[in-house]
Amino acid sequence: QVQLVESGGGLVQAGGSLRLSCQASGGIFFIETMGWYRQAPGEQRDLVASITTGGRTNYADFTKGRFTISRDNAKNTVYLQMNSLKPEDTAVYYCNAGVQHIKGRGDYWGQGTQVTVSS
Repeated sequence: QVQLVESGGGLVQAGGSLRLSCQASGGIFFIETMGWYRQAPGEQRDLVASITTGGRTNYADFTKGRFTISRDNAKNTVYLQMNSLKPEDTAVYYCNAGVQHIKGRGDYWGQGTQVTVSS
């Protein structure tokens, strides 16, 4: 069974940095695009950034060069380095991946990790 496990969230002051990690496991043959999304209370879940297997990246406008997504294909892991954090970045951050595995293909989500930025 495919699982995505996130880590690295927490409480940080405005202007600070956090690095999120998400590792996939469970009968994986190949991981397609991996991405990070976020959802604040009462808001929809929005894309933050995504990265293809080949390393092509896509960022939401609100990241404005503050966030960097990367991945380690050998470790089935995607990272999100977040710098110059703002209170409006406060949200639950979710990892997402398209995975080809022993039973077929699926789109999977992590359990979410809370990021809180204080002013």
